[in-house]
Amino acid sequence: QVQLVESGGGLVQVGGSLRLSCAASGRTSSTYAMGWFRQVPGKEREFVASIAWSVGRGFYADSVKGRFTISRDNTNNTVYLQMNSLKPEDTGVYYCARHNNFEYADWGQGTQVTVSS
Repeated sequence: QVQLVESGGGLVQVGGSLRLSCAASGRTSSTYAMGWFRQVPGKEREFVASIAWSVGRGFYADSVKGRFTISRDNTNNTVYLQMNSLKPEDTGVYYCARHNNFEYADWGQGTQVTVSS
């Protein structure tokens, strides 16, 4: 069993920055990748970014390329999402998830990000 705990969400103005963190604990040895997703009421959860755990290569949704950066700390089993130049459409609940080479099997409880104009 793996537990994921997100933190770092909050209220920020347009153009501002936030850094989300996700700490993993438990049986994390089989982690293939970690990802960030977001969801707003009435819409499906959407992919934001992911990172290959062993090599640290990041992948991004087109909507956040050039503004968001995903990184990880293998030693502390933590993944980060640095979000810059935030827009109102970035508002949502952000979830981190752990991929076990088959699927995103473990999810955090989510952290709210609100970008005000």
